[in-house]
Amino acid sequence: MNKILQIEKLGKRTAMSLFGVVICAISVGIFKIAALGVDPFQSFMAGLDALIPIGFGTLYVITNAALLLFALIFDRHYIGIATFINLFLLGYITQFTYEFLQTIIVDPSIPVRVLCLVVGVVIICFGSAFYMTADLGVSTYDAIALIISNTWKKGKFQYIRIVTDIVCVILGVVLFLISGGKFSQIPTIAGIGTIITAFFMGPLIEFFNVHIARPILRGKETEA
Repeated sequence: MNKILQIEKLGKRTAMSLFGVVICAISVGIFKIAALGVDPFQSFMAGLDALIPIGFGTLYVITNAALLLFALIFDRHYIGIATFINLFLLGYITQFTYEFLQTIIVDPSIPVRVLCLVVGVVIICFGSAFYMTADLGVSTYDAIALIISNTWKKGKFQYIRIVTDIVCVILGVVLFLISGGKFSQIPTIAGIGTIITAFFMGPLIEFFNVHIARPILRGKETEA
């Protein structure tokens, strides 16, 4: 019976990870429509995407595969099912969402872009709550700060994460400019949305954790 319960629990965690990644991917597509800045890692990806002429989904897989190699070499314990779900799905779902939204939200006004940003923030926090609560591994980017902090003992995670986020934003902007992007367009990949996702998402993620994600995970246990 315990074995069956463990399998059911793993199935539920896997489903929550998959759901969380899909929701986060959709939110990134909405952020791209808002064009008011994306999260720090996506700022880097946006710069890379502007420079390298291949589909965003494929580029995301290649980039994260390189980061996965780093994690596998230095501390593979952060790698799990959710890591691979993120690696293989997020980029393609983001690309599909963005391309689809471009067909229905053409040349959005500032109010529409702001609304998209707000919706994107709420959705990414909702998806992150499921992804984090499932606890089946972290993204390859998240693993970098965790390894530097916990494995290499180079500082507290929150400070290491700030550094990696800043590096991502700087690299993204540099790559964007090298690709021919204009200075006036920088806020579309590194703007107010970047600041919000880097510093202010925590409370909203915790709200969804407490009121939705954790109760869903505990559902069977609570009934028992």
